[in-house]
Amino acid sequence: MKTILAVDDEEHILELIAYNLEAGGYEVRKAETGEEALEVLNREKVDLVLLDLMLPGIDGIEVLKQIRSDPVRRKLPVIMLTAKSDEISKVVGLELGADDYLGKPFGVHELLARIKAVLRRSGGALDRSSQEEEVLVVDHIVINKSSRVVSVDGKPVELSLKEFELLYLLVRNRGRVLSRDMLLEKIWGYDYLGETRTVDVHIRNLRKKIEKDDNHPQYIITVRGVGYKFARESV
Repeated sequence: MKTILAVDDEEHILELIAYNLEAGGYEVRKAETGEEALEVLNREKVDLVLLDLMLPGIDGIEVLKQIRSDPVRRKLPVIMLTAKSDEISKVVGLELGADDYLGKPFGVHELLARIKAVLRRSGGALDRSSQEEEVLVVDHIVINKSSRVVSVDGKPVELSLKEFELLYLLVRNRGRVLSRDMLLEKIWGYDYLGETRTVDVHIRNLRKKIEKDDNHPQYIITVRGVGYKFARESV
């Protein structure tokens, strides 16, 4: 049984989330502040965090930063809970490595679908076949599928789960233009309601990490009005 940490300072929302997660077969831990969330993470193993960004004291952004900077918990899946109109927090959260976000108010079925999709992806469920390469090498970039490690010029590069899956999918389909909608479907695993900005944010993060000059990318190329392609051949 998977354990989910739900973090929200609104008690009625927290109780509603906990009730529905438990009904869906999950163990639930609850926290109303960022400090409480970090305490739970320090004493227990959880499989996913539902993290409200607007928290008293240590806010959700700081909690996310601490999760991603911790060598033990840095791969822990995190779904942000944000106000639908809070575009800036969504972008900041995604840039810090959040795996997904959900705008308030949200429906129970959508919440459960997002959790299921993120947990599936965090378990390594890339769209793959037995014919896929274990290791892809493109110039100075090495991508190891089994260990989920990427190195550039011999140095490991820290990627979030979604960043790794996005890079792997692009390289596996090198030379082919992949639309934003197709990337959303493949990586996020469900109808993302046209939120193609999510793809753009992750692409920008990837370029900063693997390109020598992210303002003039050589590998991840934008095809205006369509999507992206990985331009260089692997060896």
